[in-house]
Amino acid sequence: MADLLAKQGIYFNEVDKVCILEPEISKQTNDLKEICQNYVERLDEFQKIANKFIEMVDQLGREVENQKIKAIGARNILQSMEKQKETNQQQLQALIAEKSIELERLKIQLNSLQKTEMEQNEIINELTHC
Repeated sequence: MADLLAKQGIYFNEVDKVCILEPEISKQTNDLKEICQNYVERLDEFQKIANKFIEMVDQLGREVENQKIKAIGARNILQSMEKQKETNQQQLQALIAEKSIELERLKIQLNSLQKTEMEQNEIINELTHC
């Protein structure tokens, strides 16, 4: 009787339920369904991992950008300090040059005053010895 029903497309499964699919095709369909469910679960898991990875890379990119901005700021400060140092050095060199010129002028004035003092001392000595 099972063969007669099978020819008509009616089958019984292992719990004696009436089915319209062949047991082998039904088993393959169920196996494929399980495989598909497993695939979807693994795909969802992969998507979660990929999203976490993308989030980590984005965070790392933001941190790199922040460090880059800090480095540029530090470089600019350093360049500014170097320029200030050069300016200060030039000002000090100009001051040294001014002081050197003033020193030379004062030396000449000292020599002149010493010469005048000697001449005056000579005149005083001549007047007091006479």
